[in-house]
Amino acid sequence: MANYAYYALHELHILPHDLVRMGRREQAAIYAMIDIRIEAERKAANKAKK
Repeated sequence: MANYAYYALHELHILPHDLVRMGRREQAAIYAMIDIRIEAERKAANKAKK
């Protein structure tokens, strides 16, 4: 949870108290979007290494 809050703050500019106030579905959507973005960034970094 803390890693998601950190990423949301620094990359998405969502303040931690705003993230906590969101409903469960909104939080789940944010977490899923973060997972997708991190995976895309990893793939791009791996591709750049090759």
